[in-house]
Amino acid sequence: MSIEIANESGVNVDEASIVSAARFALDKMEVSPLAELSILLVTLEVMEDLHERWMDLPGPTDVMAFPMDELDSSRRPDAPDASPALLGDIVLCPAFAKDQAKTAGHSLIDELHLLTTHGVLHLLGYDHAEPAEEREMFGLQKRILGEFQAAVAALNKRDAQRSADDRLLGTAGLDAVPADEPPA
Repeated sequence: MSIEIANESGVNVDEASIVSAARFALDKMEVSPLAELSILLVTLEVMEDLHERWMDLPGPTDVMAFPMDELDSSRRPDAPDASPALLGDIVLCPAFAKDQAKTAGHSLIDELHLLTTHGVLHLLGYDHAEPAEEREMFGLQKRILGEFQAAVAALNKRDAQRSADDRLLGTAGLDAVPADEPPA
């Protein structure tokens, strides 16, 4: 799965973490590994222009999703190998999301993870215009985001334990011997 990210927002964010959230959501939704996704982080002014041009709504917003190709899961088995399909574009506005994060009581990166997951679901055809659609989409978003946060927490815990183990082994003189050096 190819995910490209470009930060033109002027806000310093952990782009790799945003890509990880997108990849996690796409994997959870069992999207083809041939899919390609683009994530663009923009300024308030650019987001306002996009929001007015494409949604006919005034002012900036937090996230917009622009679906592209449909992924063909019904290909014949004897068909030639599938080519990559462009899933679409997710446009995030960190400056707008910053206020939402503060109101929600979490970090900007947590808000951007939420918005990325939200954008992925929109690209996959989910919407929240009707109450039933909203319950389905937001329930799915909450589950995927919760699983992503749990996976990140487990990875951080494992890395912290490894680091502590390495420090302890180093203190005891049992640190690892470089691969190109024979043991003493």
